[in-house]
This record gives sequence, C-alpha cells and structure tokens, in this order.
Amino acid sequence: MPSSNNKLLEGPILRSLLALAVPIVLANVLQSAYQIIDAFWVGRLGGAAIAAVSVSFPVMFLMVAVGAGLSIAGSTLIAQYVGARNEKMVGHVAGQTLLMVVLAALVLGTIGYVTAPMVLRLMGVAPDVYDGALGFMRVSFLALAFNFTFFVFQGIMRSIGRPSLPVYIVLATVFLNFALNPVMIFGWGPIPGHGVMGAALTTLVTQGLAALIGIAILRRGSHGIHVHAANLVPDFQHIKRAFFLGLPASIDMSARALALMLMTFLVTSFGTSSLAAYGVGGNVLQAVAIIPGIGLSIAVAALAGQNIGAGNIDRAERIGRLGSWLGFGVLTAFGILVFLLASPLVAFFVPNDAEVITEGARFLRIMALSWGFYGAQFALIGVFRAAGSMMVSMVLTVVSTWVLQLPVAYILSKHTSLGVDGIYWSLPISSVLIFFITVVVFAKSGWRKKRLIVEEEKLMNRVTDEILSDESPR
Repeated sequence: MPSSNNKLLEGPILRSLLALAVPIVLANVLQSAYQIIDAFWVGRLGGAAIAAVSVSFPVMFLMVAVGAGLSIAGSTLIAQYVGARNEKMVGHVAGQTLLMVVLAALVLGTIGYVTAPMVLRLMGVAPDVYDGALGFMRVSFLALAFNFTFFVFQGIMRSIGRPSLPVYIVLATVFLNFALNPVMIFGWGPIPGHGVMGAALTTLVTQGLAALIGIAILRRGSHGIHVHAANLVPDFQHIKRAFFLGLPASIDMSARALALMLMTFLVTSFGTSSLAAYGVGGNVLQAVAIIPGIGLSIAVAALAGQNIGAGNIDRAERIGRLGSWLGFGVLTAFGILVFLLASPLVAFFVPNDAEVITEGARFLRIMALSWGFYGAQFALIGVFRAAGSMMVSMVLTVVSTWVLQLPVAYILSKHTSLGVDGIYWSLPISSVLIFFITVVVFAKSGWRKKRLIVEEEKLMNRVTDEILSDESPR
C-alpha cells in the first residue's frame, strides 16, 4: 500500500506532475542558456557568423552525448551507495567517474581539435563560414574537459539529493557569460574582439570557472560528499565496469547527435542563409519544445517510477496518459505562439539579415504546429524508462532519427521540388509518425510486465554486488 505521507503515490496526479516538471524544466533552460546567449550575440555579426555556430553545434553535441552517457553509470551507482549508507564507496565512485569522464574528454577534445579542419571540409561549409566555424569549434574542443567535469558534478549532486546547488552555479555563470560575450566578440577598450571565436572563449572561461567550483565542493566535503585524493587514483576494474554500464545511454544519445550532424550536412548543401535559418530554428525548437518536453519526460519517469515500485501499475499508466495530454496541450500552445511570432523571433537572433529572417520564419512555421506531438511522445518515453525498458527508448530514438527523419529529409530535399523545405518538413513528419508508433508500443503494455527487470538493471545490480562483496570484511 502507498504511504499516506507520500504525495507522489496518491492524490491528484496533475499537481504532483507539475511540482516535479516545473523546476526540472527551469534547470534545463538555464543549462541551455549558453547556446542561446552565443546565438544572440553572434547573430549581431550576420548570417555567416550564426551559420558558423550552427555548423559547429552538432559536432559538439556528439562529443557531449558520449560524456553524458558515461556519467550516467556513475550517477546510478552513487545513488545506490547513498541508499546503502556506504559513504566510502560514494566518494570512490564519484572520483572514478570524474576521472573516467575527464580522460574521455581529453581524448575526444584532442581528436576533435586536430580533425576540425577535415570535418568542416567534409561538411562542405562555405568559405565565409569556414574561419569562424574553425575557431569556434577548436576552442569548444578545448573547453570539453570543463564541460564534462561540471556535467559529472551535476549528476553527483542529483544522486546525493542536492540538485539545487549546481543550478545556482549555472545561474551565476550564465549571467557572467552574457556579460562577457559582447566583450570577447566585439572587443572593448584594450581587449580585442575575436568574432565568432569570442563566444567560444567566453564559454571556455565560464565553464572552466563552474568546473573548478564543482571540484572544490567535492574536495572540501561540505555538501554531503567528500572526494579524497585517493579516490582519483585510477581503479581500472571499476572504470571498465562503469564504461560498459553507461554504454547503452551513450549509444542512445550519440544516435541523436549523429542524426543531427547528418541533417546539418544536408542543410549546408543549400547555402549559408539556409544553414543560418536552420540554426536559429533549431535554437527556438530546443528552447520552446525540446527542453520542456525533456523536463516533462523526467518528471513522468520520477512519478511513474515510484508508483511502479510501489505496485501502482494502473496509476503509473494514468500518469503516462495525463502527461501525454499535458505535453500535447502545452507544446501545441507554444507552437501556435511561435507560428504567429516567427519573424520577430528569428529577427531577435539575426536582426540585420532579411534573407535569413524570411527563411528562418518559414522553417518555424513549417514545424511549430507539430510540437505537441513531441511533448506527448516524451511523456510516454518517461513511463518506459520508469519501468526499466531502456532498450525501448533507444530503439524508438533510432527509428525516429535514422529510419524516419533522415530518409524523409534526404528524399524530399534532393528528389522533389521542395529543396531545403523538404528538410524542414522532415521534422513534423517524423515527430507525428514516431508519436503514433510510441502510442502503439505503450498500448501493448509490455512495460507493465517488465517492471525493472531488464538487462541494464541486471548488470547494474551485478556490478554493485561485486563491489560490495569486495568491500565486505572477510
């Protein structure tokens, strides 16, 4: 029976769902503010500058996806040890996770820095975009270690029940980023302007500051976790186990990132204005649809997960259905507003380029009215994850991006008269189709039977049992 004092297991579902979703969405919006601020200030340089940032984003997103997936294993194990009150292993796993992810960032950053010119030539970027994109991308690769470090710090804090601390740090660095961006981009007094690369340099400084604060907090041990110097000595057995535990999540996120990169390849072939318009539209899509959708999905997963664990399967299903309707309604409303305000929104990012404003507004109007389907699908995905059906989420991601979106974008843009509009139309077409596929999977109720018994969960338990047995007295 559910506990009478646990509001997540009883009472109005909508109230509980909103109480979880709203703070999560706010935290996610803050985290994405770096990219939006970069786009805002760089847009003042014109369409070629915003195109340089746009072409760099999918490459960086792929790198971050790898690090995010690897950090999930550490966060999961930390949460387990917190529940088991094993403070020694909490610090050890936190230190090893930090070490593993930072080493991965250094390797990926080095490879990316060296291969950046080849990647840009392969993408076929225009000459007026190339220099800005190269500078932005290379500095972003240098910042990767700081980015990964703070990402792990966030996961650790959430795992030990202190999720608000990273939010305050992000809020402070976002304000600093907004203030420093125009100085680094345009110059001020004796400080020279660095153009597009200035945006990346600002992010390097602010994310470096955030990472150093995070490391200082972990080392001081004053916020519920203490990472000692001994915890940073490589434990290759643990690193290997954590790597394979986090691999499925990395594959899921990397599949999205690679699809985004290939979409950018397609858009690049239609010129600088189209690339800039696609970049601005992508920023609006992320801020207005994707981030709220992901926040809702996380909230649904948390709420449904507790109810599944308590045996309230029917209530978990109702949570998924209500979350789906909520996501559809809210994001449809957002989409209508964006449809009506498309031109001013694009002009906010690129105020002095009429061609980009016209094409960007067309892109937003093509996809905005389908955003409700994103929200509805994300909510149902939350139930799958709550039940432990992680493979279902990964398969749906692959189908959505690689089976639907990419082929539709290629066929419509290259083999019809739509041209670049065919790429734009691929987003609403794929989002509607994957929603109905997800509804069918959800209705079959396989997730109701699996509960938490999936391969990832078995592996996680086995890793934990082995570590605990290694630590137990002989």
